[in-house]
Amino acid sequence: MRQNRPPSRSSRPASALAPFRYPDFRLLWGATLMSNFGGLVQAVGAAWLMTQLTDSATLIALVQASNTLPVMLLAIASGALADIFDRKTLLMLALIFMTVVSAALALVAWSGGLTPWLLLGFTFMLGAGQAVYNPPWQASMGDLVAREDLPAAVSLNSVGFNLMRSVGPAAGGLIVAGFGAAAAFAVNAVSYLPLLGAMSRWRPKLAPRVTTPEPFVAAMGAGLRYVALSPNLMRVILRGALFGFAAIAVLALLPLVATSHPEGGSLLFGGLLGCYGIGAIIGAMLNGRIRARLENEHVVRLAFAGFAAAALLLGLTQSVWLHALALVPAGASWVLALSLFNVTVQLSTPRWVVARALALYQTATFGGMAAGSWAWGALAGAEGVDRALTTAGLLLLVGAALGFWLRAPEFGTADLDPVNRFREPSLRLDLRGRSGPIMVMVDYRIEQEDVAEFLRLMRLRRNIRRRDGARNWALLRDLEHPDQWSETYHIATWDEYVRHNLRRTKSDAEVTVALRALHKGEGDPLVHRMIERHNVTPEDDLPLIGKMEIP
Repeated sequence: MRQNRPPSRSSRPASALAPFRYPDFRLLWGATLMSNFGGLVQAVGAAWLMTQLTDSATLIALVQASNTLPVMLLAIASGALADIFDRKTLLMLALIFMTVVSAALALVAWSGGLTPWLLLGFTFMLGAGQAVYNPPWQASMGDLVAREDLPAAVSLNSVGFNLMRSVGPAAGGLIVAGFGAAAAFAVNAVSYLPLLGAMSRWRPKLAPRVTTPEPFVAAMGAGLRYVALSPNLMRVILRGALFGFAAIAVLALLPLVATSHPEGGSLLFGGLLGCYGIGAIIGAMLNGRIRARLENEHVVRLAFAGFAAAALLLGLTQSVWLHALALVPAGASWVLALSLFNVTVQLSTPRWVVARALALYQTATFGGMAAGSWAWGALAGAEGVDRALTTAGLLLLVGAALGFWLRAPEFGTADLDPVNRFREPSLRLDLRGRSGPIMVMVDYRIEQEDVAEFLRLMRLRRNIRRRDGARNWALLRDLEHPDQWSETYHIATWDEYVRHNLRRTKSDAEVTVALRALHKGEGDPLVHRMIERHNVTPEDDLPLIGKMEIP
């Protein structure tokens, strides 16, 4: 379990700039600015170069898809790795990979050897590096700042990215116009170096491990299970996927919008992206004030509706000035929606699984973007760019109305810090970490008048147990002694049982305290920890683990 967050400073008032109190955040945020600048210059170079290599609307839109598809394919694996191993190491490896790929892309472009599919391949590899980088980086926000400053840290990340979006595309247009796409790719390769330097200076503090690292496949399964059993997270993921699918139409088809104007060129394309970036900065700066005045669901509806208006304006008008104006609310809506989704996931998830939850959110959202890039490109090729944009705008309005059924949750107030009360019991059998399966039984004595409350608490306990790794959970009542109840569940191995208990949060512990208060037996409820034996041999004829009190 990670314990490397700065201490809470709840005595200080919340501020949009509060995360800058933390030196590591300041250093990494500044270096990320330069990396974002290079990435946006590269994106302009790739998108514009594709318009020179082919006139296929599908291939042009697939430039966006090749950036987002790797997130859908790799983010879950990256999230699992980020929760198992050192996040800094994973971040450094991803940065080195993207630096090498960017340099190779620049060399191939300079030699004149790029084809449409080769360009998509390089863009896909850069997207793969970003897919590996994003979950540990997003999860590290909770390691860099205190919990109360987390929304501001996420917003500042959006401000930083969109600050560069306001100047990066315009600079990219100038670079492409003056020196060619290869120069844009070279700028991107160089932009990773300051972030590599800043990352190497970061010294996150990690708590010592008390168990072996969680197996990779099991860790992915644990993340999927936790999110699937968390209704709030599922609503955020579904809304994020729909927003990504519909909203990406604007960015995917923007090169075609730019070329549709007589004065169209790389400078106009960069200028339109700059307007989008300006809107995103406005959205990020107003984000805190808007969230303070509106419920989360109303913010999400506002973002869907704002982006819908922009898509419809782009599709139904031909004025370059109206197009530039439409991209301002589009950028603001993008930040409002995605930053709120991101913060909701982080504040609704304990630290042991936060990277995996963020990865699943990003998989859904970027998967929607990848599918949308292909779908809107195909529709634009068949029916025209205007038809594709207006259809996307109408779908965004549907997404806003969907909030009446899939309402965005408010930020969680539950304390998701680990309770840290579990002490591994002394066993009288020689178990190894992989020994199992383990069956756990907890005995309660409950008076009849407390049964209704006991069952309510047990419904909560069942969900907590299953999210934290329990299988085959059941609640039993003794037929001869109806005041006797037993909670049972299985865990695959002893190591998994230890992890299961270490995952308990302070919010979860409130349910345990309430259950103990209802128990009328002597002392605390008794827990039996037993190992299953399916092949009985003489050497197995030993006493199993005896009764022990709940730690």
